Amino acid sequence: MIKILVDSASDIEQAEAAKMGIFMIPMEVRFGGETFLDGVTLSRRQFFEKLVEGADFPKTSQINEFRWGEAFENLTADGAQVIAITISSKLSGTYSCAKKAAKSFAGRVFVVDSLNAAAGERILCEYALRLVAQSGDAAAVANELNEKKTKIQLIAVVDTLKYLRKGGRISGVAALAGEMLSVKPVVSVTDGEVKLAGKTIGSKRSNNLLMQLVQKCGGIDFTMPYGLMYSGLSDEYLKKYLQDSKVLWEGKTDPAEIPAYLIGSTIGTHVGPNAVGVAFYKK
Repeated sequence: MIKILVDSASDIEQAEAAKMGIFMIPMEVRFGGETFLDGVTLSRRQFFEKLVEGADFPKTSQINEFRWGEAFENLTADGAQVIAITISSKLSGTYSCAKKAAKSFAGRVFVVDSLNAAAGERILCEYALRLVAQSGDAAAVANELNEKKTKIQLIAVVDTLKYLRKGGRISGVAALAGEMLSVKPVVSVTDGEVKLAGKTIGSKRSNNLLMQLVQKCGGIDFTMPYGLMYSGLSDEYLKKYLQDSKVLWEGKTDPAEIPAYLIGSTIGTHVGPNAVGVAFYKK
């Protein structure tokens, strides 16, 4: 038996993970003096309620070696093998901690660095489920995931630079100038890191740039897992993006059936509300 274990940076909550047939290990999120387990004691919606309405800026912490070891011990107790999929090693020390913990479970635990996060990490997990249904060889599945993860694209429009500034990702001066000009940055996850792909003025132009970047990388492989993602307490921006980018979906899939996921705390801390993105395997 092969079990899939994924961290909560994938934006998969505990209840949803159970329905999917996988296991989720949560990161910790702190708001002032309160600590929560991401996706367990703090839902994605509750996170944004606290982010938007509260005074404290959240902090997330990596999953340490002890917690990974505890999870590996529990999941392998019945003789099962485990494939653990983590947030990009370039965004968090979580992968490194998982690798260290896995040394005590040689041949039983295989750790895969997704080189991604949010929906990008999620669709690698969904592909893992497909592979496990076809193969009982955990090492082969892990190798296939390491090969296919290089084809994953995650591109998103961020509504405001405020949260990137609060998280220390950009300077206060740059953020203030951007907010005054209503600049909407378009970011991508490239080689495991978040990078600026472009900047526009206004949501329609940013959505158009997002669509152009999807087309530039070769388009979406609709035979593989894919999905949209959004942040905040409303899906208004998501609906607008779908309308602006309908050329991507027409004749290929029903827009009403495109999976859409609310971004969680790990990425939501930095992008804030009203971000919209797409994650897919390029052709």
